[in-house]
Formats: sequence, C-alpha cells, structure tokens
Amino acid sequence: MIDFRYHLVSIVAVFLALAIGIVLGSTALQGSTIDGLRALSNSLRGQLNATSTDRNTWEQLANADNSFLQIAAPKLLAGMLTGEKIVLVTEPGAPSSVIDGIQKAAGQSGAAITGTVALQPKFNEVSGTTKSSLTQLNDLAASYGIVPKPAADEQTAYQQDAAQVIAAAVLQKPADVPLIAAADAQTLLNAYAQAGYLTFSGTPAAAPADRASLAVIVTAPAASTDGPKNPADEVLLAVAGQFAAASSATLVAGQTMTAPQTTSPISVLRNSSVSGQVSSVDNADTIVGQVSSIWALANQLQGAKPNSYGVSGASAGSPVPSPVPSATVTPSGTPTSKGTGKVSKTVRSK
Repeated sequence: MIDFRYHLVSIVAVFLALAIGIVLGSTALQGSTIDGLRALSNSLRGQLNATSTDRNTWEQLANADNSFLQIAAPKLLAGMLTGEKIVLVTEPGAPSSVIDGIQKAAGQSGAAITGTVALQPKFNEVSGTTKSSLTQLNDLAASYGIVPKPAADEQTAYQQDAAQVIAAAVLQKPADVPLIAAADAQTLLNAYAQAGYLTFSGTPAAAPADRASLAVIVTAPAASTDGPKNPADEVLLAVAGQFAAASSATLVAGQTMTAPQTTSPISVLRNSSVSGQVSSVDNADTIVGQVSSIWALANQLQGAKPNSYGVSGASAGSPVPSPVPSATVTPSGTPTSKGTGKVSKTVRSK
C-alpha cells in the first residue's frame, strides 16, 4: 500500500533530480552553451552593423541624388509648359508635400496655377442625404446648359455630375459644354462651397480665356481598406474622368505609399478604365515625381497617350519628354522640322 513515506520519498527524489540537473547544467554544460550564445550574439551584432553601414550609404546616396535634382529641376522643367494654366483639385487629406511640390514644379516649367479646388469629406459620402443635396446643386447647372452625362457607376452618379459641373466652371470651354461666363462659374462654385462640398482659393472660375486647360488631382495618402469598393476611390474615378473630358490633359498625383501599393487610390485608378484617360504619378512627394508630373502633362499636350509613372505598378519610372518640332531653314529657304524640346517657331529666309 502507498503510504505517506512513499510520497515523501518520491517528492525528495524529484527535487534531488532537479538539483542534479541544475548542477550539471551550470557546470559541465555551462561552457559550451554560453560559448554558443556568445557566438550567435556576435554574429547578429556583425549583421546589424553591416546593415547599418549599408543604410547609411544608401541615405548618403539618396541625399546626394536629391541635392542634385533640386539644382537640376529648374533646367529639366524650363519651358515645358510655358504659358499653360493648371487648376489643382485636392481630395480630402491630400498631402501638402505633393501640393506644394506640384505648384513649385509648375512655376519652374513656365505654367501658372489658376487656383485650388479642395474637395471636402462630404463630397465622398454616398448617403441618401448627400444624393438629395447634390441633386439640387447639379440641377442648378442645367440652367447654364450643362447636361449630365450617363453615369459610369450608379454609386457615384451624383458626384460624377457634380464633377462635370465643377470642371466646366474651372476649365476652358470643355467639349460639348456651353461657355460659362465668369460670374456664372463663380456662382456654381459658391453653391457647392456653401453646401460644404468644397472650398477654393485663387481664381479658378475666372473669365473663360483665363481659366486652366490642364488639371492635376492630388489624392490622399491613406490606404484603401476595401479596394475598388471604397467610396472615396470610386469618387476619385468619377472626378478624374470628368476632368479628363473637360481638359487638354489631366494627371492624378499621390505620395509614395508605405502600405502595399495594391491598396492605394492610384492603384485602384490604374486598374480601372479611367487609366486610359489620365496620367498618374505615385511618388509626387519627391522631386523625381514632380518632374515626372510636368513631363507627363507636356507629353499629353503633344499628343502622347496618358500613362502611369512612379515606383509601384507603373508602366515607367518617369516619362521622357517628347521633343516639340521646331522649324529650321534649309539653304533653299524651305522650313524643316527639328526636335529641340522647346516651343516650335517657324523661321523663313528673307
């Protein structure tokens, strides 16, 4: 029979075994274990140091490249958009680094910013209340001869109609839209602003001859949680499509994403049919991206098709500016074309 003495002996045996194990582990096995751990620690420390050195090297190279581009950008952009006018359209949360960078690059290219139309969070709502409110505002445009186009997406049909009206108010005479006088264009913008759908600065709704012919839409940096089903992204497609139809060239710009690029608004745009209507740059918070944005607009003005540029999912890292033919004179006095990258001029012999 198992009695108390048996239990006592068993417990003593167990603790004795543990004690023996601890002694053996701290003596006979101690040296090899500690040596192994020390070797692993030294190896990891060496790898960390090597990685830190590589990081510092790449940072130095990046800083050198950035310094060079800051100096080179004015020359890379000079004359690309001389005399052109650009209107900026910003989505809720659009980063100032992209907005400021595009404005600076536009100035270096010879273009002027007519103004900024900042869409507000309310513009991206697809609730019944928003639809009812936008319907009333969009109907106001009918008195100016603006007839809504068929909706590409029923979910954002009201935003699409609003984008068509806004584009007509801030861009030079769009195709199939009657000319809107400055006072009427201002009235339309004020109506959307008073309803909380946008704010604007500058003079985007100036006289038709003084309005922009080019548009840059700046997206928000936040990653989309549900891809193409995200209302904000669907609204972006509607706005981009309408501005593309009403402008000589439209570009969508965003900052470099740290999250997976497959969830960015620009990625959603690039996977839609609107990608064939607008160019896109996904690193417009960098000087390279800002130069690319201006070059892309210039290329479209010269007849090139819209394309995607940047670091992820783009067709190319950056566009190569297409030279604009300019005439030279042959000995016989007949003008011939020569690519110079500058505005074309015709020179004839006297």
